[in-house]
Amino acid sequence: MAILGSVFFNAVFYLSLIPVSISIVILYFFISTKKLQAFGALWINFVLKLLRLFCGITWTVEGKENIPKSPCIIVSNHQGQWESFYLQTLFIPSTSIIKNELLYIPFFGWALRCMKPISINRTHKFSSFKKVVEEGVLKLKKGFSIILFPEGKRISPEKGIQPFANSCGVLSVKSGKPILPICHNSGKYWKNKKFIKKPGQVIVKIGSPITGTKPKEITESAYSWVKDAYKLIY
Repeated sequence: MAILGSVFFNAVFYLSLIPVSISIVILYFFISTKKLQAFGALWINFVLKLLRLFCGITWTVEGKENIPKSPCIIVSNHQGQWESFYLQTLFIPSTSIIKNELLYIPFFGWALRCMKPISINRTHKFSSFKKVVEEGVLKLKKGFSIILFPEGKRISPEKGIQPFANSCGVLSVKSGKPILPICHNSGKYWKNKKFIKKPGQVIVKIGSPITGTKPKEITESAYSWVKDAYKLIY
């Protein structure tokens, strides 16, 4: 059953990706980035509903009341594609930190570029760090929240939470915006780079905003919260 559901899901997912991407590229010239992201969120919600229908993956969110009304720095653990999609529906407008290679994928990459992410070359750590902080501060000032995965890459669920890069703390101090820590277990069901999806309920926990004056302390506070929250849901 899981195999059949995954076949149906992936078929609709990839077949819908091209027309949606083309629509985003066309709309880019006529509407604001915020409205463009709202349009993209409609497709993401469609994908998540397909995931629930065909694969039996549902989700529950705890702590939505902690989401600030003004821009913030969303800091989450990273296990796969699910959270990359879902978090974009929670925060509009927002800016994601992505690797350069994604922008060159036909159709999808072109649409992604229209969403105005901050793209980085992960092999050049210092220049990437500088770009995230400089462009991130500007984005926050313009009213965009920043979606960050400070573990730096996708981590399999059984490996827990890996140490966070300090960019989130530096970005918080320089911008004066809080970090919003988020923890989830999506990788148990939508496994990274796996065709078959497992049925189950993704648990998302949203913590209270974290502020401070010392980047390392802020980063460590966010890391500790996510690490402790993950122990409760893994």
